[in-house]
Amino acid sequence: MSPPEEPPRRGEQAEVAAFRQALGLDALIDVHTHFMPERVMAKVWAYFDAAGPLVGRAWPIAYREEERRRVETLRGFGVRAFTSMLYPHKPGMARWLNDWAADFAARTPDCLHTATFFAEPGAPDDVRRALAQGARVFKCHLQVGGYDPNDPLLDDVWGLLADTGVPVVTHCGSGPVPGPFTGPAPVAALLARHPRLRLVVAHLGMPEYEDFLGLAERHERVLLDTTMAFTDFSESAAPFPPAALPRLSALADRVLLGTDFPNIPYSYAHALHALESTGLGAAWLRAVCHDNAARLFALPALP
Repeated sequence: MSPPEEPPRRGEQAEVAAFRQALGLDALIDVHTHFMPERVMAKVWAYFDAAGPLVGRAWPIAYREEERRRVETLRGFGVRAFTSMLYPHKPGMARWLNDWAADFAARTPDCLHTATFFAEPGAPDDVRRALAQGARVFKCHLQVGGYDPNDPLLDDVWGLLADTGVPVVTHCGSGPVPGPFTGPAPVAALLARHPRLRLVVAHLGMPEYEDFLGLAERHERVLLDTTMAFTDFSESAAPFPPAALPRLSALADRVLLGTDFPNIPYSYAHALHALESTGLGAAWLRAVCHDNAARLFALPALP
């Protein structure tokens, strides 16, 4: 009989556990992690390996592991709930991605059932179907998808999501490189038409941080996730303006932990320490790393 497999990344587990314990947190909630069908994830990793045009620089994948191992890695870090962010880059993909994600959520109880959509005639039906399957959060990737969030094909989609209050994590900032519909202007126009939309701005809107902070300040249902923000990797290319830290502090109840796991070029612990480096304090970190998402997704209190 072969010996039992060692727990994944024991040293990193201890480092993340120490971070949690310093804050008095038994667990983390990560609203921006990626799980996809195997062949799709392989293509995503190949794109990163080639430093494709939407990446633009060397980007080694820190957690290039098979699916089960990745799930166990997150659990080992004390992540009690996470997402399976996935996204189409062309018409006809969203429905079968959503069916895969529904199956993944069914066999992974700590995954927040995630879905997606594309600007295509069937988008409203795809979203209705995903909601009926139990989707609790959607991913909208304006950079990879290359579509305008204000495309009339999506009017009913945004209406459905606004009515249900289901959050939509949206890559709408222009990092790492601009797309035809990235930046604050398309999102501002969308929110003017759908002010009740619960929109989560991924990456704090990198690099247009201050513009997206302004949208969150003007729209009380807009949130931000911290994916890759403040890390050495991001600060070298798109530093967060120190003068804007008080504004981020004031939004303490609407900032959520996101990491982009597994597709990050550094350790999970580094992503957490990067948030700590802001100096915004333990109460802010507790809200960001657990409490805000627990409230957003109505997760039960930990025993």
